[in-house]
Amino acid sequence: MKTLISSLIISTYNWPEALELVLKSIIKQKVLPDEVIIADDGSTEGTKKMIENFQLNFPVPLIHVWQEDDGFKKSSILNKAIAKAKGNYIIQVDGDCILHSGFVKDHLAFAKKGQYLFGSRVNIQEPFLNELFEKQYINFHMFSAGIKKRTRALRVPLFSSFYKESEKFSKKYRGCNTSYFKEDAIEINGYNEDIQGWGREDSEFALRLHNLGIKGRRLRYRGIVFHIYHIEKSKERLDVNDKIERDAIKNKIIKCTNGIKKYLTNK
Repeated sequence: MKTLISSLIISTYNWPEALELVLKSIIKQKVLPDEVIIADDGSTEGTKKMIENFQLNFPVPLIHVWQEDDGFKKSSILNKAIAKAKGNYIIQVDGDCILHSGFVKDHLAFAKKGQYLFGSRVNIQEPFLNELFEKQYINFHMFSAGIKKRTRALRVPLFSSFYKESEKFSKKYRGCNTSYFKEDAIEINGYNEDIQGWGREDSEFALRLHNLGIKGRRLRYRGIVFHIYHIEKSKERLDVNDKIERDAIKNKIIKCTNGIKKYLTNK
């Protein structure tokens, strides 16, 4: 297999306080990605300025990919970020997920052709948010204050070996903690930009990877993120997005029509 060059993509929208903690957790990684790309779905000037401050001393290239705020269009900003990525391996998180110090190392350790990875998400609870931001916490473990579902915070590399790749899509899949080869994403034409508004953009993408023949492997006990509580987004388009996903399953769709291709220099 070719040498892995990793691009860590972070999706964000108008929450620089959370993104700041995510970026701080990246600096503390045991193994750094080769570059970090912030996929920004229309944030205002505050996010831009915060990113510029980090760019001054960040240990790897920190790239800001921005699009105008035109509603929830996560699929399109992710496609733009993937197209921009120099790495052949994409690691993907959300801008409200603090990374365990072994996060990047774990994803790279299990990267393998013919599969994608997805890891665990530990929830940071709402009552802890004031303390979280005031004290700038980025180091969490099983017994940390402010979290629930604590067993997900256990990092036990030996235990993770019992989880194998599967041809079946797992309902435990979360797009806020996943990784895959860039060429596989391009082969399925990336994220489906017909999916707008909250919901199904991540799972529909992974389902088409399965239709391509890519297997999923769960990174249990490794590859951990800590998700900062926030109010849920509007689900007004969920029925439409559900229909798109069901169509991908029923018709075993591999390539979406409205995807990444238009952003690639070599189409």
